[in-house]
Amino acid sequence: MWLLTFFSIVLFSNQIAAQQWKGKWIGLASQDTNLTNIWAGFRKDFNIDRLPKQAIAKIAVDSKYWLYVNDELVVFEGGLKRGPNPSDTYYDEVDISKHLKKGSNTIAIKVWYFGKHGFSHNSSGKLGLLFDLQSEKFELYSDNSWLVKRLVEYQSAPGKEPNFRLPESNILYDARLGDQGWYSGEGKLTSFEPAIEHGAFGSAPWNKLVKRPIPLWKDFGLKTFRSQDIRRKGDTIICKLPYNMQFTPYFDIEANAGDSIHIVTDNYLYYNGSAENLRAAYIAKNGRQQYESLGWINGHMLYLIVPEHVKINQLMYRETGYDTEFTGFFECSDPFFNKLWQKAARTLYITMRDTYMDCPDRERAQWTGDVVLEAQEAFYALSPSSHALAKKWLYELIGWQKADGVLFSPVPAGNWDKELPDQALASIGYYGIWMYYMHTGDKQVLVDLYPAIQKYISLWEKDKDGLVLLREGGWQWGDWGEHKDMLLLYNLWYYLALKGSYLMADEMGYKEDMLRTGEEMKQFKQTFNQRFWNGAAYRDPSYSGKTDDRVHALAVLADIADKDKYDVILDVFSKQEHASPYMEKYVFEAMYKMKQPVLANARHKKRFAEMVDNPNFTTLFEGWGIGKDGYGGGTINHAWSGGGLTIMSSEACGIKPLEPGYKTFVVTPQLGDLSYAKTKIPSIMGEIESSITRSADQMTVKFNVPKGTTALFELPFEKYKSIFINGIPVDNLIKKGKIAVRNSDGQWIIPEGKWEIKIGT
Repeated sequence: MWLLTFFSIVLFSNQIAAQQWKGKWIGLASQDTNLTNIWAGFRKDFNIDRLPKQAIAKIAVDSKYWLYVNDELVVFEGGLKRGPNPSDTYYDEVDISKHLKKGSNTIAIKVWYFGKHGFSHNSSGKLGLLFDLQSEKFELYSDNSWLVKRLVEYQSAPGKEPNFRLPESNILYDARLGDQGWYSGEGKLTSFEPAIEHGAFGSAPWNKLVKRPIPLWKDFGLKTFRSQDIRRKGDTIICKLPYNMQFTPYFDIEANAGDSIHIVTDNYLYYNGSAENLRAAYIAKNGRQQYESLGWINGHMLYLIVPEHVKINQLMYRETGYDTEFTGFFECSDPFFNKLWQKAARTLYITMRDTYMDCPDRERAQWTGDVVLEAQEAFYALSPSSHALAKKWLYELIGWQKADGVLFSPVPAGNWDKELPDQALASIGYYGIWMYYMHTGDKQVLVDLYPAIQKYISLWEKDKDGLVLLREGGWQWGDWGEHKDMLLLYNLWYYLALKGSYLMADEMGYKEDMLRTGEEMKQFKQTFNQRFWNGAAYRDPSYSGKTDDRVHALAVLADIADKDKYDVILDVFSKQEHASPYMEKYVFEAMYKMKQPVLANARHKKRFAEMVDNPNFTTLFEGWGIGKDGYGGGTINHAWSGGGLTIMSSEACGIKPLEPGYKTFVVTPQLGDLSYAKTKIPSIMGEIESSITRSADQMTVKFNVPKGTTALFELPFEKYKSIFINGIPVDNLIKKGKIAVRNSDGQWIIPEGKWEIKIGT
């Protein structure tokens, strides 16, 4: 019943929107629009007598578009890969008022239709454009009065196609066929024809339209390669980029008609994840010419294979990416963790675009277990504008739920529907949706998605004692690597999903659900320990591999393992190293929870040394090595490896939300063997800055508490000689009521303001 109600609400909101749309879906008259990699140019010339203060254009396409208004490029790569669910399509809203003028105006839209499914895109099966602009001064909407032409200069590059996970094609641009003035008010209207109307708002195959929930891309602008970063040897030009980025290459050349230029990156040639990725090509016209290849690629190096007689006048690149800022910060006395944090932040950013991605080369796919880590990294590294991408992930995960309740990833996807049970549980549980809520305070997400989450949890079958059975799903993955005690991994992820549901039910006032889930958790913990703890480790009696370090990390983090087991579990961590970089984050976090920062840092440094210390890469790898030495094909830009970013900010510096939206947060630093650390957290309540320094006889902790928030400070030592807060003995402040002691937890309640706590040891 809940499912009908939830989607009825969504349908009703879209019906209201349908009454407001006047634009029609339009397309090419040609009969070959079902082919892949089709490009079309749409154009409308019109007059305006009075300029509007605001002119919001609603634009929907399958698959991408570039918007020109009066010869000016206003949107560089608009549109989101389909879709919010298996049927529908996203649309953008763009205010074009400042680009309009009195009198004659021209709007032109270049549309790139992928024409095939991928692990990040659900193709509608038809190229289409819908444009709708209704302002107080004028209206403009797409219909058969618009002109359109097939942009035949855009073709598919010959040779190998990208692997099946990628919906994009390799773009070949033939400048000999190009009409570069088609979008200009001064250009000649050649080869245009009236657009064909396919239907109104809501028409198949695009169906209902959902407003783009994330910002348009941040365009860093065209930048020139420095001369010292360009090397030419024969027909090969190698251009070094500042870092691994999403970019489109641009060149200004003098060439002969028919000269061919091939465009690739090091991520295509060498570090491709063992799969065919994206490249581009160009066929020159005669004379001087400029070109920007519009399909974004990524890498540290751009390679241009150019005939030796071609003169290069200028080489440039345009970085684009998710519109957010690197407002988070971390630094400490150990250069290793500084490099780890910086590389993790860079890797995070390159795996953000239409969705969170596993990698920007091999797949561009939103594997939901990866996003659990990525979203948490973003809360510590990026400005709050990044939160919208995590929200989009959660709604898409539920929007693609099957009728029988199964959740799967990656979504959106047109050629994949396999359930990864452990990743689904991670996403709907404590580390997924609940962590999103704690950092954002966005309660509506809980209200909207809780029923679907319960439907998925109910699919898990249990034995007579209440523990879950191995769920087959579509892929019993668990993690890359070996020695996976799968039954225990599934049970622990299930328990963390219960924990998330318990907290959500409590937050929303669903008392019966909360009490029922709480009782299940209580019995679950008791039974799990009775069956799987053998005194030396957690093990499934039927499991024959080496003891699984992942299992012990999750047991600690789920509070399945009580403190009396910590010494034995630490021994497991000292001997067993089976987790991939994905699961190593949880080991790292568990060791901090066990108050073992020195051992935690030592293990993390040991395991991540090869990729962090490698001077050739600004990003982190998917596995412990590259290529055959890595996992899953061995990409060199995989954000699940950046979990250490979260831990250094949240555990070493100790800043974590205790109430949703940072209304209350904790300051519980654990320096371990570091002599200092400092961080800046871009919380939604304001930036939280903290620094910790330690000498032989004193520790100083400085932090601010933003307006409207409260901090709980926990002493990092059990024994101390003196404590001064802002130069005043702590006892005096407590007596005067300036701060308060929080019950038996030993935490001090610190109000808004700037604080310096000096602890004599």
